[in-house]
Amino acid sequence: MDVVAACCAGLDVHQASVVVCVNRSGHGGRSHKEVRTFATMRDDLIALRDWLKQSGVTQVAMESTGVYWKPVYEALEDDFETIVVNARHIKNVPGRKTDVKDCEWISDLLRHGLIRPGFVPPRDIRELRELNRYRRKVAQVQGGERNRLIKVLETAGIKLAGVASNVLGVSGRAMIRALIEGGDTPQAIAGLARGKLRRKLNELARALDAPLQAHQRFMLRTQLARIEQAEADLQRIDAVLWEMAAPYQNDIRLLMSIPGIDWLNAVTIIAEIGVDMRAFHSPAHLASWAALCPGNNESAGKQRSGKTRKGNVVLRATLVSAAVNAARCQGTYLAEKYRRLTARRGKMKAAVAIAHKILISIWHMLSDGTFYQDLGVGYLDSLDRTRNARHLVRRLANMGFEVQLREKAA
Repeated sequence: MDVVAACCAGLDVHQASVVVCVNRSGHGGRSHKEVRTFATMRDDLIALRDWLKQSGVTQVAMESTGVYWKPVYEALEDDFETIVVNARHIKNVPGRKTDVKDCEWISDLLRHGLIRPGFVPPRDIRELRELNRYRRKVAQVQGGERNRLIKVLETAGIKLAGVASNVLGVSGRAMIRALIEGGDTPQAIAGLARGKLRRKLNELARALDAPLQAHQRFMLRTQLARIEQAEADLQRIDAVLWEMAAPYQNDIRLLMSIPGIDWLNAVTIIAEIGVDMRAFHSPAHLASWAALCPGNNESAGKQRSGKTRKGNVVLRATLVSAAVNAARCQGTYLAEKYRRLTARRGKMKAAVAIAHKILISIWHMLSDGTFYQDLGVGYLDSLDRTRNARHLVRRLANMGFEVQLREKAA
């Protein structure tokens, strides 16, 4: 095989160590390898970088091992062409698995140009991604505590969730605090309702007429405090996210022109794929990377299950959520397409299909700097008319008829 990189390095990264193989082309094009092991402290990574520079290395490749590759990548990205690869794409031969053989195998693949680089966004996008993913975790904590609080109420026989649509609204929180403190009658607690909920005072009184045990009051007090703390944390995180996303406000406005995408969804999309679509050579490549397209599974001419892969979980969940929101925007192409797909394929498959369409639009919008242009509800009807006409003409032609189509006079 042809040699692409005359001097390169393969890294096998672990939590506490990095095994490095420098692979040089010597006399006659023969490979000469030198293996060393470094720790992963900051000064050790600097020593690794200096050794690679002294060795004349131009390219470095490593597997994406958990989060351990990230400090190594940041230490090397400014001085070398650093490649992060999916471990599934470069599996070694079974039965010959050691750290040294791993790094040598990676260096051999890199030397002959057989490695497919993974997508690693620029440093500022990575920082935005890290904070945005942390925000997602905090929101999940908040949602989990909310569900546990409702579970405690239901266990105690308090049916507040069956009467109030928002248990943690202004009225719901006031009633939960009154339940925690105790001493008031169900009618008095129901009287804390505000707005439209006051129309249901009798139902609320019946729903709140159940005893709370001491440990349940303690659990409700703790859960409510954790929910409010998570809400305060989310407000602070959103303020910092707004500052970090300021350079991408134009791109965010472009994405928000798509039905179903709000500010947070737009920030999440940019944090996951960046704004430079040259990293993905086509919209199909981006859809494949995000695992929002059917998989290929064919053998002996038979098409087997082609369900989607896991892909980028954060991006996938965001786009599917945006697709469900877009389905509620009546009078749009996406809503009409979702309605037709749901009738044939079910809601979940329809949501994934709409998410795929949104992602394709995003690639074109970020590549061209253009706003979203809705095709309208009638677009699908016009396609159906054209397709049906072609189909009928083809059937008549197969039966031996010569057909000429002419528009009917108004």
